[in-house]
Parts: sequence; C-alpha cells; structure tokens
Amino acid sequence: MLFHLDARSGMPTYMQLVNQVRRATRNGTLRAGERLPTAREVVAALTINPNTVLKAYTQLESEGLVISRPGLGTFIAQGIPAPLAPALQRHLRRGLDSWIRNAVAAGLDREGMLALINLAIDENKKGAEVA
Repeated sequence: MLFHLDARSGMPTYMQLVNQVRRATRNGTLRAGERLPTAREVVAALTINPNTVLKAYTQLESEGLVISRPGLGTFIAQGIPAPLAPALQRHLRRGLDSWIRNAVAAGLDREGMLALINLAIDENKKGAEVA
C-alpha cells in the first residue's frame, strides 16, 4: 500500500493514514492478512514523524482493523467487513460519478460534496432507526 498526503485537506496526517487503510479494506485493495508498510517505510516515503505513523497504526489496531505482530509487522486483521462485489461497486460508482459531475456543475467543492453526503447519510440513518 502506498500512502499519500493532502496538506490542504485540514485533516491531521495520522487520520489521513487511518482513512486510507479504512477505504482500502472496504474496497478490497487490502485484504485480511496483508502486511502494511513498516513505520520506517512510511516515514521514508512521506517524510513525516515516526510517531505519526505509530499513532495511525495504534488507532487502526484499537478499531480492530489491524493487528501488530512484534518483529513481523502490522497486518490487516481477520474478520474485517467484506468488500463490495466488483459488479455492485461498478454499478454504484456509475451513479456516484454522475452525482459528482452534477455537484461540480452546481458549484460544489469537495468539502461541500462531503457535507451533503454526510447529511444524507445521517438523515437516512435516522430514518432507518425510526422504522
């Protein structure tokens, strides 16, 4: 896995790393048993503080997404949620890509789109809890 950072995101570096691992497990890029890069490898690739990587890996371990094996590395845990089937993922992506094009045409930036998506998720979650 290759990590990347967005200095303009406003999100702490360790959370960017955490979110990238979360997404990679959900979309099937990372699977149970796969090894994450060592902290040393991430530090060398991104020129960040080693404590930042350790903080991200500790967060992922507390969430149960990874397990640390001293002397061996950090691995994606068994029992993580299964990724979407590729056909379903492609189908949903087509709809999402169309929505994003419409949102950009309407003048929304990334943060505006994410805010709208989060609002819709929250409202749909509340509706599901009531039903």
